Amino acid sequence: MNYVPKIDRRSFVVSAAAVGGGLALGLDLPFGGPQVIRAQDGSPEVNAWVVIRPDDTVVIRIARSEMGQGTLTGLAQLVAEELECDWSKVTTEYPTPGQNVARKRVWGDMSTGGSRGIRMSHEYVRHGGATAREMLKQAAANEWKVPVSEVSASNSVITHKPSGRTTTYGKVAEAAAKIEPPKDVKLKDPKDWKIAGKGVKRLDSLDKVTGKQVYGADLKLPGMLTAAIKDCPVQRGKIKSFDAAKVTSMPGVKKVVQVGDSGVAVVADSWWQAKTALDALPVVWDEGENAKVSSASIAEWLKEGLDAPEAFVGNANGDAKAALASAAKKVEAVYAYPYQNHACMEPMNATALYTPDKCEVWGPTQNGEAAFAATLAASGLPADKCEVHKIHLGGGFGRRGAFHDYTAQAVLIAKQMPGTPVKLLWSREEDMTHGRYHPVMQCKLVGGFDANNNLTALHMRLSGQSILADVFPQNLDKGKDPLTFQGLMPAGAEHAFGYSIPNLMIDHAMRNPHIKPGFWRGVNINQNAIFLECFMDELAQAVGQDELEFRRKLMARHPRNLAVLNAVAERIGWGKPAPQGVYRGLAHMKAFNAYVAAAAEISITGGNKIKVHRIVGATDPTYAVNPAQIERQVAGSFVYGLSALFYQECTVKDGRIEQTNFDNYNSMRIAEMPKVESILMPSGGSDPWGGVGEPTICVAAPAVLNAMFKATGQRIRSFPLKNHNIQMA
Repeated sequence: MNYVPKIDRRSFVVSAAAVGGGLALGLDLPFGGPQVIRAQDGSPEVNAWVVIRPDDTVVIRIARSEMGQGTLTGLAQLVAEELECDWSKVTTEYPTPGQNVARKRVWGDMSTGGSRGIRMSHEYVRHGGATAREMLKQAAANEWKVPVSEVSASNSVITHKPSGRTTTYGKVAEAAAKIEPPKDVKLKDPKDWKIAGKGVKRLDSLDKVTGKQVYGADLKLPGMLTAAIKDCPVQRGKIKSFDAAKVTSMPGVKKVVQVGDSGVAVVADSWWQAKTALDALPVVWDEGENAKVSSASIAEWLKEGLDAPEAFVGNANGDAKAALASAAKKVEAVYAYPYQNHACMEPMNATALYTPDKCEVWGPTQNGEAAFAATLAASGLPADKCEVHKIHLGGGFGRRGAFHDYTAQAVLIAKQMPGTPVKLLWSREEDMTHGRYHPVMQCKLVGGFDANNNLTALHMRLSGQSILADVFPQNLDKGKDPLTFQGLMPAGAEHAFGYSIPNLMIDHAMRNPHIKPGFWRGVNINQNAIFLECFMDELAQAVGQDELEFRRKLMARHPRNLAVLNAVAERIGWGKPAPQGVYRGLAHMKAFNAYVAAAAEISITGGNKIKVHRIVGATDPTYAVNPAQIERQVAGSFVYGLSALFYQECTVKDGRIEQTNFDNYNSMRIAEMPKVESILMPSGGSDPWGGVGEPTICVAAPAVLNAMFKATGQRIRSFPLKNHNIQMA
């Protein structure tokens, strides 16, 4: 699925810094031109998004990455909708990031994270399909010598209405490729969609279930060797020395190489030979001062931040301090959220082939251009001598987006084996202990009521790690990390706070331990939803009010938040008696420009075994491209959210992550999965499109936690629940 069009790239050079920073994406994207650019099989490119073969097969280019979330199918639907093509003849391919840069980013942003795959590219990919359709119509009109206004297109067939003549896309594609693209093409009204907006089958399912799909870990190239790597077990540490002579004579071993200043790798005929030798390799590390750090020392540091005098303000109105000082009643709680690993089923890997004149990389990446930048930097070669070939991901969840340490490592190893393709495959232990972890965070919340039990003030103090400070420090706002406040931001933001409270203060005391943070699916909404939505229940219960009615009074100015909350409450039967021994909880949030809510039903047996029977989830993403896929994403996100709640925590001892495999970093099983009922309620209109893959993760945990409190009277404020001897039934 990797596409390399035949164009001259010899004069094009771009710096790794420019690519890594993301070149500015303009709205006026080029869609092709009068010159014919051909795919590898010789078929003409109508424009950058559409290649049409003589047999009428339509090849749609997908710039974003597919990692199980369905973006590939959704984007293809949007292009096909405007193209008016035969959906049964649609296939897809990835353009390469090197070509994207060389062609002035004709395919736009290649980053696939933050639920942006569809919502941030829908307009220009639709224009790509619509423009190709008009070029095909014009080609047919030219052949027939008739006005294009008399020509229509449907299901890959072009018809001249007055004469009844027809032709197919494959027959006019060559001529269409030579036509100057029209400047202004009107997009369809979503109410007229025939392919988009429908729950069509995924385009990638057949290859996956038949084993045809090749992932990075599967890739085989002629003459390929395999590498296993070991990095300093304490992050930010270095390598002192290693004794290569001890393992060079072991079976299959070709070479032992240092990788950067902190790693060592063994290259061998097979991965198992490489790993066996690596395990036997004597290595001395310089672990540095960070070897003294533990989970306890990190927690104590964060605890100090809860009352620190200085903090970055993320959202404020009124005077929360004064209102709390004069409150008739105050409620206070402290919550804590741990480090968590992405734990992708496919460990980090990349395959590199280096020569002094060219460097190619094959690998799973959420951001082809970031992988390309890492390749440029590690190889030391200019852009016209590098290329990255994207492969489907065996899981990403944010780990394979901004972070391409594994790509750089593969190139650095390949440079020491010039002319030989080398596949670097991390062990599970390496993957678990050298992740980019969900940031650790604590939160102190104080709410104040007047004499009539009206909530008049709320102060949320976050204390913990900033992802941007480590990953993209240039994106900090005068030292503040805006992303820390996801779900808590002022009105108008894509992660806006969903309540109106007269006096509000939400701030962040930044504390950055040495453990590297990252964008973990859902990112900061996961802990912020627990902090806020569990505390909203605490506030309601402190004044003896129904939790739903308490929220409703604060949500009059937030109609879309309220709509999804009301939807799950109605479906779960809120206000009506639950079955004997069953307890209910709910939560809501605005995240990634989507409005989401959940209501859960649970029961408890044996005092500590929680059975989550049912979760109702409501999603308003403004528009729904594939409703069936959205339902699957909601169910899958609940798996992610509940696994984190019950099981998942990365702890630090002697400066290193303790969890090394799935035996001590668990995930929920099929038997533990609740029934999921998805309510899809796209509101349409002109508001920005919302995401799907990440928003609903955050509401599963607080909905279950709020139900648990009703069942037990015990309010748990630190996670995962296994630390409190609570199990899933």
